[in-house]
Formats: sequence, C-alpha cells, structure tokens
Amino acid sequence: MRNALLAALILLGSSSSARAAEFSFDGYADLRAIFPSKEVGWLDGGLGKLRYGAEQANPEFRIAEVVGQGVVQITPGLMALAVVRYSPEQRTFFDVVEAFVRWRPVSTTPVRFSLEAGAFFPPISLENTEIGWTSPWTLTPSAINAWVGEELRTIGAEATVEWRRETGTISAYGALYGWNDPTGVLLNVRGWALHDQWTGLIDRPRLPDIYAATRRPPEPIPMRTWEFLEIDKRVGWYAGASWDEIGIGHLDILYYNNQADPTAESEQYDTEAWETQFWNIGLSTEIGPVTLLAQGMRGETYFNPSETFWSRTWFESAYLLAGWNISESWRLAGRAEVFSTNERRTGSGIPMSEHGHAFTAAINYLPNDWLRVTGEYIRVESTRRQRTRGGLDAHAVEDQFQLSARFYLP
Repeated sequence: MRNALLAALILLGSSSSARAAEFSFDGYADLRAIFPSKEVGWLDGGLGKLRYGAEQANPEFRIAEVVGQGVVQITPGLMALAVVRYSPEQRTFFDVVEAFVRWRPVSTTPVRFSLEAGAFFPPISLENTEIGWTSPWTLTPSAINAWVGEELRTIGAEATVEWRRETGTISAYGALYGWNDPTGVLLNVRGWALHDQWTGLIDRPRLPDIYAATRRPPEPIPMRTWEFLEIDKRVGWYAGASWDEIGIGHLDILYYNNQADPTAESEQYDTEAWETQFWNIGLSTEIGPVTLLAQGMRGETYFNPSETFWSRTWFESAYLLAGWNISESWRLAGRAEVFSTNERRTGSGIPMSEHGHAFTAAINYLPNDWLRVTGEYIRVESTRRQRTRGGLDAHAVEDQFQLSARFYLP
C-alpha cells in the first residue's frame, strides 16, 4: 500500500512540473471496493475469467491503478504522447502502456493525411476512448477489447488518409509493425477474459498454473509469457477503413495479420511465435441520449514448434453495448456478449476450447470534472474442458462487483 500511495503522489504531483515544461499532463488514481469471483482468477494462475477472484479478500479495498498521460505539442501538426501506469498486478512499479508521435499536418482541403509511429493500440476498440485507454461506460471492457489490451500493441507505424465531407468522413489506414510474434498465446492456453489489466510494454502476463504443470517437461510456477518480442524478423501488418456519417453513426472494418512464422522460437526468451490473423468489425450510433456499440471479431492463431506437434485455435467474440446519458452527471450502461475458442491439435490431449457468455451492468456518477464514481456488476458463464485437468468442473459461473472512485487531475 505504501508503494501504491507513493505512485499516486508521484503521478498526481507531476502536474505542476508538466505545466512548467509547457506540455499537458492528465492522470487519475482509481480506488476500488471489490467483491470478487469465487473462481481463482487468471492473474493468480487460475482459469477464472475476471480480474479479481478467490485469491482476493471479500470485500477487498485497494488502489486499482494510477495512470499518467503526458502530451507534447511540438508543432501545430506534430505531437508526442506517453501513458504510464502503476498497478498492483504488474511486475514493475511503473510500466509504459503507450508511447508514440503523431504527425497530422494542417490541411485546408477535404483530404488529410496523418502518420503515427511508436507503440500504440491498433484502432480496434469502440469502448476504450478515454485517458489510459479506458471506457466511459464501464470499468471492464468486453472480452474483445480486454484481449486487445493484453496482446496487441502496434510497435511500428500507421498511416491514415481521410476524406472529409460536410456530412461525414471516410478514412483508410494501414500499419507495419514488429515485436508482436507471441500474439495468440493467451487465447490458446487460457482463453478469453474480461478485465482492465492491460499488458505494459515490459510486463509479462501469467499463464494458467495447470497449463504449466501439464507441459512436458513441467514448467516452474508461476509461468509467464512474453508478449512484445520480435522472433522471426517478419513484418506484420493490418489495414482497415472507417465511415462516419452525421446522423447515422460509425462503421469500421479491420484485418490484422502478424505474419509470424509458426515454427520460429526464441531460445533466449524460451518462447514461440504464433501466426495470428483476424477480422474485426465495429459499429456505433446514437439515438437521442442512447449510444449503441456493437463489435465482432473472428480469427485464428497457429503454432508449430516441432515436427510432432502443432496447435490451431479459431476464436470469435461479439458484444452489444447500450449506454444511456441520463444527465450530465449520470450515465448507465449494459452489455451482453458471447465468446468461444475451438482448438485442434496433434495428440490425444484435451483441446483447450471453450464457449461462454457474459452480462455487464454499470452506473456512473460524474458530479464534477475530477471525480467519477462507478458501480459495476459482471456475470460470466463459461465452459472450458481444461479446468478438468485441475479437478474442477468444466462449467463455471462467476460474479464480480466493483465500486470505483476515480480521481482525475483538475
């Protein structure tokens, strides 16, 4: 707790020096009361789907995270941004979530270009649009965007061209990147999860203890995976297009392919490359005070570490979120989603496949610019045969309630 409070003071106190250095600085500290799931959560080596589980007290009171975001406007068209975070679950005191520069020259024509380079999230999430890659609607994003926060970061460059019209904007974008070869390992060995614990650039997510114990030979526990590594020297890419129309809404379609060599492995870091590709589609619209978000993802991940073993996992998930801006101070949200993975592999072992669904409800109270109070309830029901390896029932129902007080810099 002492380290957590020190982190809060460092980040929140940095605002004065940020202003003196003539760049903008924003941040928040998130304090929570948690009533966790009864399943052991994945952060503690279990197969629970939520951030908090049986290893936590019930209730538990903690600092969930402290986030700081610095932005430097170098020229009217050039800016640099960095996001750092403290979280009790990450392996280092501070970690970097994003750090990039963006060049968007001033344009007086309908066409505008921009270029982004560094480490940043690909343009997939419709939920996570606020500081620290958080959602204005819920504390916990959908399974799709939780996975994006876990395993995806564009460490490279993205170019965008926009055609602006009186009634909307049409955009096309594409990126080249590296250091994302292990993408897919979590979906294979653990499956989908719902949480807001993003993987920082130097963090290493924990893999299920039962997975480590059933490896041949067994791996030491806790077993962790690298996420942001370049193993095969291949360049990954994604491309997409979006359409925004006033009075109608937003549509975005993206194809992602990390181009990894599924036979490649890193002896230095003892990890393999996973060939991962997927399609993502997102839609949003507003009907009066109600916002509707819908998103779907479908893809596969494959690795072939030896001549005698291979594994291919097809994955898919979709959700629908409805948010209601009751007033300037009150905001309600509800989300329903489904998810599944389907593994095929050599040998006679139990495939690490799953299917499930989840419901989330949240209420937000924003009395002023520096405080947001959120109550959130999640219920997840899933079936995963991998649980039987640890003597558990394959089917699990998890409930989690959180009450958050998020204090922003004024």
